[in-house]
Amino acid sequence: MSARRLLVLFGFRGRGGFNEAALQGAERAGRAGHPLHAEWVAATDPAARAERLAQLCNGNPDLVIVHGGQGDAPVAEVAPHFPRTQFAITQGSHTAANVASYEILQEHSAFLAGILAGLRSEGDGATDGRATGGRAAHLSGERVRPGLKGRAAYADGVRRVTGQEPLTGFCGNQHDPDLGEAWTRALAAQRARVLFAMMDGGRDGVTRACREAGIWQIGNVLDWVARDPEVYLASALADSGLCVERAAADHAAGALAVGRITRFGLEAEASLRLVLGADVTAYERRELDAWSGRLASDEIEIASHYDGKEFALS
Repeated sequence: MSARRLLVLFGFRGRGGFNEAALQGAERAGRAGHPLHAEWVAATDPAARAERLAQLCNGNPDLVIVHGGQGDAPVAEVAPHFPRTQFAITQGSHTAANVASYEILQEHSAFLAGILAGLRSEGDGATDGRATGGRAAHLSGERVRPGLKGRAAYADGVRRVTGQEPLTGFCGNQHDPDLGEAWTRALAAQRARVLFAMMDGGRDGVTRACREAGIWQIGNVLDWVARDPEVYLASALADSGLCVERAAADHAAGALAVGRITRFGLEAEASLRLVLGADVTAYERRELDAWSGRLASDEIEIASHYDGKEFALS
């Protein structure tokens, strides 16, 4: 009898971004002979998420991959009650005797995004008539560990170029386009010039507001430059689908890395890098190459916490 493997995603089917990367990873796993059945959990409350996860585990699956750091708390609650099921969390930190975590180090590409945002907000590198000057900004949804780490790395990059903190905020929901649009308009009113958006289903609203306000956007997880080069200056590629793919393969081989965190860094170049748009200048590219070299040689310790001020939507 073939193994029963589930992929649990928080959010809604059909929304692009972080969950899309997971589905692409699942497709690659399926082609390799390790199919995954996707289950969607729309709830945002951790208790409700844990309840739904427990319901899914009542079917005694062999493997449950929970996508995203927001899976830490539900898995920590549910996994002890299902010792025969193995769990893997992507971009998480919880581990146990039957729980593994797989993490792609998105802070590396987020740090480079901060360097680029700092360079662009400091100078007049834009070549398309957009307003010069302004602030580097950041927007994310839920306050989960990956989002906090990514924000800290981005802010570190901005600081190293400008000596200033970025505008930064968490809108509370990764998947609400209207909320993302409202926050982006508010950041634009505070002179945001380039915005690093760590969003999922809410990205469409962020992009609408960026387009109308003439703000450069830097995407994350996937290559957004290829999809909308008029709005996206760059994209901090950190394909978390690699974690889904590797967890499925390891489980199939009887080698799921339970009890520890498996991390993928810059050596996974196809899945982790800063993708640059055509409007990134030669000077910005040279600076990014220099900073990338310092990252690769471990000369830089990226900040893992952010203690600065946060923007709040009034």
